[in-house]
Amino acid sequence: MKRGHDLTGLMKFATRPEWADDLHDALDDHLGPVLTQFDIDSDELPGIIGDHWAMTLWGCAFEDLVTRVFEPDGRNIVDEYLKRRGWNEAGPNKLYMRALKTSVMSVYEVSAIEPGVGFLARDLIRGGDPVQVRERTASRTLGPWDRIGVRIIPVSGHRILAGGLLSFTAEATSALLEALRLGQGKRGPRAKLVIDDDQLRDLAPLISMVWLFDILPRMLEPVAIPTLHNADGEEVVFHRVRFPFTRGTTQALIGDRLDTVPALQRETSHFWNWLGTRTKQGKKGTGQMAWGVSMEDGTPVLGNLELKGRALILSVTSAERAERGVALVTQALGALVGTPLTEIETIEQAMAARQEGRTVSEPAPDIPVEVATPLVHGMLDRQYRTLLDEPVPMLGDKTPRQCAGSKAGRDQLATWLKHLENLSGRHADIDDPMATYDFGWIWQELGIEELRR
Repeated sequence: MKRGHDLTGLMKFATRPEWADDLHDALDDHLGPVLTQFDIDSDELPGIIGDHWAMTLWGCAFEDLVTRVFEPDGRNIVDEYLKRRGWNEAGPNKLYMRALKTSVMSVYEVSAIEPGVGFLARDLIRGGDPVQVRERTASRTLGPWDRIGVRIIPVSGHRILAGGLLSFTAEATSALLEALRLGQGKRGPRAKLVIDDDQLRDLAPLISMVWLFDILPRMLEPVAIPTLHNADGEEVVFHRVRFPFTRGTTQALIGDRLDTVPALQRETSHFWNWLGTRTKQGKKGTGQMAWGVSMEDGTPVLGNLELKGRALILSVTSAERAERGVALVTQALGALVGTPLTEIETIEQAMAARQEGRTVSEPAPDIPVEVATPLVHGMLDRQYRTLLDEPVPMLGDKTPRQCAGSKAGRDQLATWLKHLENLSGRHADIDDPMATYDFGWIWQELGIEELRR
């Protein structure tokens, strides 16, 4: 007797002659328009988006079939299956099938995640307060403010997820909500949707299609990574320069010498910031994507120096800074260090390494997480506090504090902060300092805590 939420028997039943055409129609509703638009055969799809997502889409279409009632006789596949094969299913499994039959698919925003336990899910289509979902597996991989297309099903006093779960980008979510608003004759981006369960049940194919329209172009055409520049306008290429100690040199001796360099500011016993000159106004109108780190008072951080074993490590973000940094260290330390060895990592390599949960230049982290965490969190505190008074493109080039003064601006702030938290939380290691950073103080500082839900 099948137990749990095993739908194997029901899936096999759906391939019988009396249901095969209905299953084919459901698949065509979910995938057909997109495959036609991109001139793709259904058997090509797994090779483009991967077997996992292809099977997930199949599952979304199958779950949609489970909810359909066919007239004139009111046929439903769950009713028919349980009538003929219910004797082979355990009670909890039959309860799950009946709950799935009356379910609807929607897009939810995830928050308050407890890994291995569950999370809160807010319906972005129907609105309302977030609901608690019990989920052991997905709660270990989801990040704060992720958006998911899925069915949430009440079973035995708990809300659980069905099998078909699509991970939505912010762009795909906006496109879906805009399409629904236009369908109701509403133009405003914040106009409230009025959609009941029966209407939403019929929209399941649209949710799959919007997701597939979003992911396919990125899978078919490699996305060019834009050139990133630091605050000096130099192309970002990560350089890590290792200065080995010469015989008789100690960390204490190196530290004493580095403390005499005006451009270096000690953070800990083993770590220094290399500081640049603070300017009143940053560069504008360059048309470049700029990235940089600053101290709380706006002083730019050009790089970092760190003592590791019998070596001093210089980390910078461009070839030009590497050259200047080598000259700075060589002048300060002289014969205390030997010939430097440089490792270079491009943006592409860094992104690939991050996806695999590692770094190219440093396969095994040397800094214990309990040491790295306060350093990283302190740097982020300074960076974000400075950012509160600087124009942000995502906020229409207004500062976060300016946006906090109006309702529309506060809504923009909530979207922006959720975006930042989502990026920070999407890390392979849940204990990484970037993943554990708490943005709560920013919400409180801007007076929008009530929107953090």
